[in-house]
Amino acid sequence: MNKSELEKGIIGLRDHLLLLGTEVEQNLLKSGQSLAAADSDLARMVMEHDREIDRLEISVEEECLRLMALYQPVAGDLRFLVTVLKINNDLERIGDLAAKIADKVLLLSQDGRRDRVMELAAGLKDMFSRTVAMVHDSLDAFVEEDADLAYRVCLEDDEVDQEKMAIRDRIEADLTHRPEDHPFMAKLLGVSRCLERIADHATNICEDIIYMLQGRIIRHRVEDDC
Repeated sequence: MNKSELEKGIIGLRDHLLLLGTEVEQNLLKSGQSLAAADSDLARMVMEHDREIDRLEISVEEECLRLMALYQPVAGDLRFLVTVLKINNDLERIGDLAAKIADKVLLLSQDGRRDRVMELAAGLKDMFSRTVAMVHDSLDAFVEEDADLAYRVCLEDDEVDQEKMAIRDRIEADLTHRPEDHPFMAKLLGVSRCLERIADHATNICEDIIYMLQGRIIRHRVEDDC
């Protein structure tokens, strides 16, 4: 096995995955901006760019499988490649969810009550910011090989879950006073569900980083501690 060639391949693969991560993070940010401004044009751009994200995800997977087949890596190199495959899938799913949020922006904008959409969307600002930060920090943990940061991101997932529950409770309370807002509220609740799922994927990424760095599988940690 030509170790130097494998190392070159791993470096290139790392850069390729980071390009995908950057594109996903930027598209997620734009989906949030489209919601905050009720900007249907920006929402369409997010949905269109998801096709490029899908293309990048496929190319990362193909390169990862090529390195596995060509060099038959073991130990740390194998853990790295397995981790890349799993992170690649989570990033693609985050991209899909960002596009789904953008689609909800288009649906909200069809009603013509742009000011009301922006008013209601403001209630999701904190949850959006926290979720984007989790995605960003998960990529930083990968780049810096920082297990401590990965653990911190995992802990933040519960806070996003709590914010989603608080948003749901607030929406249900608002509907008792303004039932005419039900179409808006249902779609905004859908956005909060998307953000919750994105946070879950960021957590998955960090769990995989911990596996890569420490060889520890921490999924199902609640059951393991019982």
